[in-house]
Amino acid sequence: MEVRKLENYLSDINESIDSVNYHQLRSYFAGLMEAGYQASSVNRSRSALRTFFNFLKREGVVHANPVLEIKALKKPHKLPVVVEPEPLGRMLDANEVFPTGFEGMRDRLVLELFFGTGIRLSELIGIKVQDVDFYSAQISIMGKRNKQRFVPMTPHLMGLLESYLNDREKLEPDHSYLIMTNKGKPAYPTQIYRMVNHYLSLFSTQQKRSPHVLRHTFATTMLENGADLNAIKELLGHASLAATQVYTHNSIERLKNIYNQAHPKA
Repeated sequence: MEVRKLENYLSDINESIDSVNYHQLRSYFAGLMEAGYQASSVNRSRSALRTFFNFLKREGVVHANPVLEIKALKKPHKLPVVVEPEPLGRMLDANEVFPTGFEGMRDRLVLELFFGTGIRLSELIGIKVQDVDFYSAQISIMGKRNKQRFVPMTPHLMGLLESYLNDREKLEPDHSYLIMTNKGKPAYPTQIYRMVNHYLSLFSTQQKRSPHVLRHTFATTMLENGADLNAIKELLGHASLAATQVYTHNSIERLKNIYNQAHPKA
């Protein structure tokens, strides 16, 4: 398909595949961008044509591969998706949306843990009862590459955990995992994903509604309220500061939006 599109372009300018040069290819790819192609789509086209011209070179049809002179386009960085504070606050405070009994208490706790600590879905699943330290007000988290870290608990989160643990014991589970199903079995990723998706859909219109969105929201909220970037890095369990710096771009974009809305000459 990519070869056919190039042939059509070359036909329009009275050129052929075996005589195409760098300047003609550059104009071709520029035309794709003007037609609305994303950088990733242009790069895929470039990759396909590079393979095609390598074949032509092996067959002796061309002397060199002109695509090698064309640099791949830089892909724009995608900013993390976050939930706005107002609908998230309404969701966490809305008692009527949570079922009564153990299920409702568990669901609220899961949402509060994601937003209150910034942990990953896999880390939530792995938390055991003994990892919760009420004396030190912290939870031991086993992150990627078996790296342990500690995340603090607010008094509100500690209160939810105490109530939840009392109800959890009534189910008499035969394991020590903190988060469970209604039948007392360890929670599983699909269950947690669907749970978060369900509650966010009640208060947010954005398409992406996952546990990782709450992790992004935690980090962005901390940064916008003055938290040090290195501290956020430790809380999130990032291996390098570069992974955490993406949230600074998120904050800058939000500041731009506020500026454009509020400044009289924006």
